[in-house]
Amino acid sequence: MTSSPQFIAIDREGPLTIITIRRPEARNALHRAAHDEMAAALDAFAADDDQWVAIITGDGDKAFCAGQDLKSELPTSAASLPPSGCGGMTSRFDLDKPVIAAVNGVAFGGGFELALACDIIVASSRALFALPEPRVGLAALAGGIQRLAQEIGMKRAMSLLLTGRRLSAQEAAALGLVAEVVDGDVLGCARRWAVEIIACAPLAVRATKRVALDAAAQPLSDTVVQLWNRPEIAGLLASRDAVEGRTAFAEKRSPDWQGR
Repeated sequence: MTSSPQFIAIDREGPLTIITIRRPEARNALHRAAHDEMAAALDAFAADDDQWVAIITGDGDKAFCAGQDLKSELPTSAASLPPSGCGGMTSRFDLDKPVIAAVNGVAFGGGFELALACDIIVASSRALFALPEPRVGLAALAGGIQRLAQEIGMKRAMSLLLTGRRLSAQEAAALGLVAEVVDGDVLGCARRWAVEIIACAPLAVRATKRVALDAAAQPLSDTVVQLWNRPEIAGLLASRDAVEGRTAFAEKRSPDWQGR
């Protein structure tokens, strides 16, 4: 990014990038400038070999992201958003590094879609999720309809999509959308998950994510048979980290991952 962002904060803690949406006066809703800043921050994360995991969260304790700022100019086509989609994330299908959503409050509309585009969601016990677009004459056009149907099944998804009903953090966890619900520090919870991921070899994590995402769109028989021919798997097996993992296990010590 060429200048300091106005609507987000970016913090790096070793191999962890934390991106915080900072529009609390608008419940962290996104307008075009905020979308662009999110996209640029995630572009930088994707390109930096020293950054292995990202967390996305919202400023304050009221909202993760209330979606598109309805008081600003509304997107009229996909071209109205960055190529990587809402929050720079919902159309980002080539990112093989893990991203965690730390949902600290409401995640409505595009905010819910942003969380659904992440790999893991952890949530405050006060968090609420919804795709309420039909209630204001719109539709969830940033992948939320498709992701929700894939992840929780058509009938349960329809009960949310066709009503705009709000989902509590506890209900979202029961549906399998949220990995952990906490009463306290949700960012601290996300950091704990990030630490567990960072303890694994980064090439192994990235190959696993890529295979899992591709498998969701292909027959199981194809993904299993073709697995050994994938370049990321060949690169993983030939990597220094693969040797280091076995050596550290034999020597009963923690591995020193290099990401290559």
